[in-house]
Amino acid sequence: MAIPIELDHSSRESLQGQLFEQLRNLILGGKLKPGTLIPASRVLAEQLGISRNTVLLVYDRLIAEGYLQARKAIGTYVNLELPETCLAATRRTSTLVPVRGETVKRPVIPFIGQPPTVNQTQHLDFDFCPDRIGFDLFPHKIWRRFINRTFTSASTHFTECCDPAGLSQLREVIAAHLGVARAISVSPEQIIITAGSQEGLNLAARLLVKEGTLVATENPCYHGAKSLFESYYAKLIQIPVDEEGLDVAQLPREGVSLLYVTPSHQFPLGFTLPIERRLKLLDWARRCGAFIIEDDYDSDFRYRGSPLTALMGLDDHGCVMYLGTFSKSMGAGLRLGYLVVPKSLIPAARTAKALLNNGNAWLDQATMADFIQSGAYGNHLRRMRNIYSKRHDCLIEALREHFGEVQLSGLESGLHLAWHLPESYPDASELRAIALRHGVGVYSIGSGTTFAFGKCGYSARTLVLGFSSLNEYQIRAGVRRMADVFSGLPADFIFSGTDARAEPASIL
Repeated sequence: MAIPIELDHSSRESLQGQLFEQLRNLILGGKLKPGTLIPASRVLAEQLGISRNTVLLVYDRLIAEGYLQARKAIGTYVNLELPETCLAATRRTSTLVPVRGETVKRPVIPFIGQPPTVNQTQHLDFDFCPDRIGFDLFPHKIWRRFINRTFTSASTHFTECCDPAGLSQLREVIAAHLGVARAISVSPEQIIITAGSQEGLNLAARLLVKEGTLVATENPCYHGAKSLFESYYAKLIQIPVDEEGLDVAQLPREGVSLLYVTPSHQFPLGFTLPIERRLKLLDWARRCGAFIIEDDYDSDFRYRGSPLTALMGLDDHGCVMYLGTFSKSMGAGLRLGYLVVPKSLIPAARTAKALLNNGNAWLDQATMADFIQSGAYGNHLRRMRNIYSKRHDCLIEALREHFGEVQLSGLESGLHLAWHLPESYPDASELRAIALRHGVGVYSIGSGTTFAFGKCGYSARTLVLGFSSLNEYQIRAGVRRMADVFSGLPADFIFSGTDARAEPASIL
């Protein structure tokens, strides 16, 4: 039996690919019906004038995918049950007629909460987003090399479940990195790999928060943390922030089970908690029996002096949980972070992680482990720190050039800074809306990923400006655009590099 097949020898598609598709289409189109005996490979090869090996490879693929079946002494024929039949369900409609009054009302869903706010994704000419890094800064070539090398040595890793706590190799190199970079001495067993810091927060809350639990947060704070704790029906207590970070003196003396804090670069104001307050904070946690979540989201980037020892590095009583992420150094799309727990919480944290998702994808973990272990991550951090330092200085210079002696905070580290507006300026939310209409993204407290409870001391008079996703030319052009736009505001609001009403910078 001759099969109606025509091969194009000049086509870019291989002869093997053409033959496979044409045979498959003949089977699915019903021209080769189930049970039909098809020509032997030698016969079809002679008919088409191609290598018998090509035909054999196509037959093997069609057999493997369930279109053909081969039997010794009989030959190869079209399968009686085609894969499409097995994979496609027949949709049926119910013939039952509901009886009036028999429908039971479903219970109210117990979950509450809202998704973490993200900064706008609309196109802007200049977006000073504090949560984003530039696409061009990701180490594309070297990461591709590492991921290809990891992929070739995968063995059975893709078909087996990993340790829910994460790949041991990655946890080991993170422990070593934290020992050097943050003066934290921990074992790999204390580290749980997460899908970014938000999952780490969720894991910590799952361990420690239930309905009515008193949870203290900074004010202002990260919106994603506030929303998460509310979803667990926690009772939130807001602790004000001053120029030295969290005001430890205003923490309740009892009742609080958990405190969420960003001591290295307070989010969003950028203040650094000094060593004296860190020690007082740890003493408070010890005396009232509270745990502390230390969110160290961007501490890899410090521009003045040596980084202070992390809270967990000072903790001798097992009350600090350390939250780290690769989102700021590598990119949020990688979805890799980690939670470091006190030894007393290791069993519970491992169990909670297993129940949450039974571990993260193996390939990215293994690639990241090799990336760190090889020294490439350290090289990448040094390169990023140099680039960000220049962008950091460029933003400060541009603001001073166009707006005079601006009050800024968060200058020592991180990927954003806060601009504290003089009383003569409109509220930050007004300036944000004006800038947005002219293609410039700046962020007031309460917009994007920032949140303020009530009228905190900074909510109306602070703009948050990120610099990590803009190059130096874009930073200068964006600030110049802001200055041009704001200069067109009413006469009682004048921006000038010599504005006598602007107070000298006191929050440097």
